[in-house]
Amino acid sequence: MVNRSGRARDTAIDDRVLHAAGRHLAQGGYDAMSVASIAAEAGTTRQALYRRWPTKADLAAAVVEQLADDRVGAGSADPLGDLIRELTDFQRGVSRRGRLSLVGTMLQDTTDADVRARYRESVVAPRRRRIRAILERARALGMIDDDADFDVAVTMATGCWYGRELAGEQVPPDWPRRSATLVWRAVGGVIGG
Repeated sequence: MVNRSGRARDTAIDDRVLHAAGRHLAQGGYDAMSVASIAAEAGTTRQALYRRWPTKADLAAAVVEQLADDRVGAGSADPLGDLIRELTDFQRGVSRRGRLSLVGTMLQDTTDADVRARYRESVVAPRRRRIRAILERARALGMIDDDADFDVAVTMATGCWYGRELAGEQVPPDWPRRSATLVWRAVGGVIGG
């Protein structure tokens, strides 16, 4: 990438800044995120940051864009297995260092509305679409009830993870299977029958 002066931009700085900004955003939230502290940690200047990201909100949005989930669900003849695999992937992602606190940051009233909207569109919405598609495929295959409430089922699929975390309960190692099974039964699916 070339900057306005015609010189190639040092992408290593971009990587260091985004890594530091992600840590600051997850640990302290949007309000506590300091461009000066991020620049110092990344070994660059505030001016260099502002040339790349004109505002703190732009920098936070760039961090969120790195988390973008652009995978498309691959459907199989086993929607319950697909749901278990989707929740396994969710568990892997949300268990990464700083990811859960980043979720909390996105729930804060003081987080920039555009940053929050980008997080929802880039991270939350794709997973919800894939879970819904799995359930819709199961309905089309006659494996679950025709009148299943997908709005609630989709939220249940991942929401129970956050509920356990907030309650301070250890998430069991077989959480994806147990949660998928519960959601599957809630929408009228039969296990092993």
